Amino acid sequence: MRFNGQAHFVKARDRRYDGRDMHIHPLITDSDSLLKLCERLAKSDFIAVDTEFMRENTYWPDLCLVQIGNLEEAAAVDPKAEGIDLTPLLNLLVNNEDVLKVFHAGGQDLEIIFNLTGGTPHPLFDTQIAAMALGLGEQVGYSNLVESLLGMSLDKGARFTDWARRPLDNRQIDYAVGDVTHLATLFPKMLQRLRKTGRGGWLDQEMERLADPSNYANDPAQAWKRVRIPSRKAEVLGRLKALAAWREIEARSKNLPRGRIMKDETLADIASHPPANQDALARVRGLSPSWKSNDIGARLMEALASAHPLPADEMPPREDRQPGLGKEGALVADLLKLLLKIRARESNVAARLIARSEELELLAAGRRDGLSILAGWRFDEFGRDALDLVEGRLAFAVRNGKLLMTRTEAEG
Repeated sequence: MRFNGQAHFVKARDRRYDGRDMHIHPLITDSDSLLKLCERLAKSDFIAVDTEFMRENTYWPDLCLVQIGNLEEAAAVDPKAEGIDLTPLLNLLVNNEDVLKVFHAGGQDLEIIFNLTGGTPHPLFDTQIAAMALGLGEQVGYSNLVESLLGMSLDKGARFTDWARRPLDNRQIDYAVGDVTHLATLFPKMLQRLRKTGRGGWLDQEMERLADPSNYANDPAQAWKRVRIPSRKAEVLGRLKALAAWREIEARSKNLPRGRIMKDETLADIASHPPANQDALARVRGLSPSWKSNDIGARLMEALASAHPLPADEMPPREDRQPGLGKEGALVADLLKLLLKIRARESNVAARLIARSEELELLAAGRRDGLSILAGWRFDEFGRDALDLVEGRLAFAVRNGKLLMTRTEAEG
């Protein structure tokens, strides 16, 4: 599915998208009704999708509700209903390439779907990312986007609902379904604006990145990369890798948040200062005295015993953790941030969509490989000038009280 103007949405341009013909269905709790709904929605050009879930007390997000709809109908599906078969819904989301799936800030929704199926919705469109490409703000919230484009204020009265509790009342269901009814109305308006800007190609690249299943696969062997630790010693990082993988497996098996097993700070402390034996765990800050004799403490010690120094090819680049810019490099990074601000303002695009501060600091520190600003549309929009600035081919100047960019003699 492409957003560069050659779309699948030719019919959509001649339709009315005021949402007034939308019919809200009751909560779907049986397989037959769900199958029929999915058969109807499969004939759509696009569907809007949202989920309600709880994850405060679990490792795996607890899926409580799926809202789905198009411009004709919308429904809330209860995945907790006894005997309901979600297969038609999951097939529609993951296996049907003819229907575009529209989300807002859909990362956690995609993670849930990946956990259930091993795949992600494709093709997809995320209205939060599109809003940044349209200059509507940095990570604009859903209610603000609805108010900006539809002139409506959303009722937030049910936002603190415990979605895992049953029964859900009509007000809660209407609140949840309202997210997709408005989303279905928003999408064509945003698509029309994107066609006028010519930035559909940007969105193609961003949506493909968002839909990449590797974003949502929590490999225990990679879990250590999410833990901050000051040391770069291979022995310490090897222990951190073993401990983080152990914690991931423990959290999964017990369906508890990682922090309930062990907090990051404690994990890093044990990796840096490993206890000599299991009895010593009782003296580790953040662990209860029972760890010196219980099974989980024994498994932790086994993980430590199995640790090996991190191989050289797995060592994180120094810049990724501490760029080490120094005073001169920090000044260059500040200039890059100024350039980004100028280019974002000129293009009317959220600066966050173009580049993040970490990448600018890496570029200032001398990094060239693996930076998203040096590839694709970001290079054309900003990266080329950023590279020229760092390498002396571009400079700032002030003329008649205005800040300008000038090419230098070094360009040749």
